[in-house]
Amino acid sequence: MSVLKVVEILSNSTQSWEDATKKGVEKASETIKGIKSAYVKEFSTVVKDGTVTEYRVNLKITFEVK
Repeated sequence: MSVLKVVEILSNSTQSWEDATKKGVEKASETIKGIKSAYVKEFSTVVKDGTVTEYRVNLKITFEVK
């Protein structure tokens, strides 16, 4: 039997939501081992002067507890 844990993290990028997701998972994997999945819970942006300047994602990271 496996025991899984879920943590919620926020990540951002000036490029895209996909890049924000990738950066979030890569950063989380520096301290969390055994990541099984990442679920994008929410998307948002920062807008300045009518232009999107930042993409943000709220991620749920699932990993196995040893």
